[in-house]
Amino acid sequence: MNQQYSSQLLEKAVEEFAKLPGIGKKTAMRLVLHLLKQEKKSVESFGNSIITLKNEVKYCKECHNISDTDTCLICSNKSRDRSTICVVESIRDVMAIEATQQYNGLFHVLGGIISPMDGIGPSDLEIESLIERSKRDEVKEVILALSTTMEGDTTNFFISRKLADVDVILSVIARGISIGDELEYADEITLGRSIINRTPFNTTK
Repeated sequence: MNQQYSSQLLEKAVEEFAKLPGIGKKTAMRLVLHLLKQEKKSVESFGNSIITLKNEVKYCKECHNISDTDTCLICSNKSRDRSTICVVESIRDVMAIEATQQYNGLFHVLGGIISPMDGIGPSDLEIESLIERSKRDEVKEVILALSTTMEGDTTNFFISRKLADVDVILSVIARGISIGDELEYADEITLGRSIINRTPFNTTK
C-alpha cells in the first residue's frame, strides 16, 4: 500500500476515480473524501445509478444516440422534422445542438471521425447506416456538423462521396465555429447560428 494512504479501501477508490478523464489524484481524493461524508443511502444511490446506467442504457437503433429504449426520444418524437438529418461525431454533440433550441430535425451519431493516426477508419463508424437512412423518401437534407478539424473535414468528404448518388441536399454548418474547434465546446449562440446559416457542402471545397 502507498504510504500516503491510511486505508487500502481509500487508495483503491482514489485510483478508480483518477481513471476518469480530467480527474487527477488530488481531485480524486477530494471526491472520495466527499462521498465518505455523505449518508450511506446517498452514496448507494450514486453507485447504483452508475451500475444501472452501464447495465441498462441502450443506443437508438435509428440514430445511435443514448436512449432508455430501442428508439430514442428524438427519433420517436413525431413533431421533429424528419426530412433533415444532422450528422455529428458524438452524443455530446447532440446535447450541444439540442441546447441551442435552433434545430428541430433528426440526428445521426457516427461514434467518431475518420482518423488513420488513431486507427479509426470508415468501417469503424456508423456511416453505412447513415447512407441507408439518407435513401429514405422523407429525407431531403443531410447536415454535416462535425468538428472543423482535418479529421472532421476528411470525414465530411468521405460521406459526401458516399452520398453522391443519393437525392439529398448535403450541407455543412457555417464556419462560425473556428477552424480546429470541437463542436461540444462552442457556445450555444455561435453553434445555433452555425446550424441556421449552414451552406451547401460543395461551396466549401
